[in-house]
Order: sequence, then structure tokens, then C-alpha cells
Amino acid sequence: MATNLTDAQLVERCRTGEADAWRELVDRFSRYVYAIATQGFRLREHDAEDVYQEVFTRVYDRLDSLRDDASVRPWIAQLTRRLCLDRLAAERREQPAEGLLTAEAAAALADLDEAFSVHEAMTRLPEPCREVLDRFFARDESYRTIGNELNLPAGTIASRISRCLRKLREELEGRSTQP
Repeated sequence: MATNLTDAQLVERCRTGEADAWRELVDRFSRYVYAIATQGFRLREHDAEDVYQEVFTRVYDRLDSLRDDASVRPWIAQLTRRLCLDRLAAERREQPAEGLLTAEAAAALADLDEAFSVHEAMTRLPEPCREVLDRFFARDESYRTIGNELNLPAGTIASRISRCLRKLREELEGRSTQP
């Protein structure tokens, strides 16, 4: 299955019963769900795994209730948050806990949402842009190292990074201006 499908296209294919589409949906959102549970809500690993399983079980069971296929990401995020809060509430009944969603946890969730948006936008960039941005920002490689690996002058790498960042910004701005 092509991984460049939009969320809406992917949901549509899931609704028709395509097994590959379902696997792609789980692959696309699995790290996001797990990150919300572990980093946003600081659930223990086994609790996060339980939430993960329950999220995708409910997504599978209730996908037909999603009103806007393009809204699957916020729908999954909200479902994950609710299940995390349920898990924390159950744990709190067993032992007292401070506030369920601290300012620090809320900030971590906002950071996760933003990182996921950047990751999604990166997947829509041409391969040369994805590679140079990944090498520079994710792998922390220098212009010289990237240039040596790609057989390009370091100055070309600098201009390519600038051009690709502009394309990435356009992708992100396009995301925020769509209805």
C-alpha cells in the first residue's frame, strides 16, 4: 500500500475492509498513541500498552462513527487521552495521585502533536528533501558529511536545506489553512 495516502483516503480504504489499509493506519498512528500515553500522561509501560490495544480496538469497532475521515488523527488523539485519563483514574482509586493532567503533561502533548504534524508533512516532501532534512536535523550531520554522502558540495547542501525547509513550511501552512 502506498504510504502517501491522506488520512481521509486511508480511512476510506479501511472502511472497505482492506487489511493493508488497516495495517497502514495502525502503523501511521501507533507511535503517536504510545507517545501520548507514555510521554503525555506518563503511564507505566504495561498501562500504555493496554491503552494502545484499547485505542486500536475502539478505532476498529467505531471507525464508521467518524464523521470526517480527515479528522482521524485528532479523533484518535482524543480517544487516547480519554483512555489514559480512565487508566489514571482507576490507578488513583487504588492510590492517591496529584492532578491528572499537569501543565507539563499538557505541554508534552502539544509538543507531540506538533512533532507528529511535522512528521506527516515530511512524508509529503520529495525524497531528496526528506533525506537532506533527516540527515541535518534528525541525525545531526554536518553540511560536509551530508555532501560527502550525497556527492554534493556543502554549499549545495545549505541551499537544498533552505529550499526544503520552505517546502516543509508550505506543507505545514497548507495543513493549518485547510477546512
